[in-house]
Amino acid sequence: MIRTLSTIAAFMLSLGVASAQEVKNIIYLIGDGMGLSSATMMMVEGGYEATIFDSAENVALQKTYSADNRVTDSAASGTALATGFKTNNTFVGCTPDGVAVESLMDVAKAQGKATGVVVTTVLQHATPAAFYAHTENRHNYHLITEQLVNSSLDVAIGGGMRLFKEVYKDAVNEVVEGKGFSLVEEFGQLSQQSGEGRTLALLADLEIGSNSGSYLADATREALRLLEVRGEDNGFVLMVEGSLIDGMGHANNAQAQQIEMCGFMSAIEVAVEYAKAHEGTLVVVTADHETGGLSIVSADANFNLSEQGVEYRWTTNGHSGVMIPVYLYGAAHESINGIVENTDIAKILKSLISK
Repeated sequence: MIRTLSTIAAFMLSLGVASAQEVKNIIYLIGDGMGLSSATMMMVEGGYEATIFDSAENVALQKTYSADNRVTDSAASGTALATGFKTNNTFVGCTPDGVAVESLMDVAKAQGKATGVVVTTVLQHATPAAFYAHTENRHNYHLITEQLVNSSLDVAIGGGMRLFKEVYKDAVNEVVEGKGFSLVEEFGQLSQQSGEGRTLALLADLEIGSNSGSYLADATREALRLLEVRGEDNGFVLMVEGSLIDGMGHANNAQAQQIEMCGFMSAIEVAVEYAKAHEGTLVVVTADHETGGLSIVSADANFNLSEQGVEYRWTTNGHSGVMIPVYLYGAAHESINGIVENTDIAKILKSLISK
């Protein structure tokens, strides 16, 4: 049995959370591996011109440690952000004792809202999986694929066709359509979807790929269109992941991470514009963890120079344990404040859409 969130009112009261504006839609953007230094790097590279992060109406910080480690992986942190429960590294959508827990998508669906995910990696990857799957092994892609096709998601856009073929062989289309999805294999076909039915877009064998240009912004825009129709008067919850920021941190490649950050920031801009035009829409931007231990340092120790330049230096090929920024825009942007646990974000978002 899935463990549910209880005592919502008491939790909200304990955090001092209050919002005058009802939240109808949530757009939840997660930059996998994006730390404050990644956002700062984009500011530096832009000559300190304002970025989309500067227009946030509220900013907070979240702690990322997992239940069994001071440095989290994407499975545990994704689960915290999706469900409000701490778990062990490698666990997806369940507690350390293996009990499945409800995600923000489950709560949204119970309220009659449409739900969707958009990623630049495979849809079965740890962070998106945390929003619909339950397993103690994030690498059990066959099980996660089965859980995806059996999930209640209305829209899913990303890669992962090869994993579907490994599970369902030549019957992928038959299985997917049998579960009520329209299968889309090319991005251009998304515009042909009306939103009245469910859409599963498997646009690549594995990842969409790095340096994918406007893909994430375009896919976010299409998902918003489809979910708006699908959710009708009840609204929707959409999770968008800038998946490959993480990989460029693992590779210690600042230039490549800047490219992935540009794509993610463009998706944030789409979300914020939607929120401005649609009352009752909350946009939350954060990350699951920071990757690479990126620091921005003086290129010369002589501070008598008028300009010493800067260097991007990495301290690890893995993840770091630093706190992560949370940027909020639109309705109820005041609902997350100060320094919070990563689990608090999901709990608050669940509360905001629970009647």
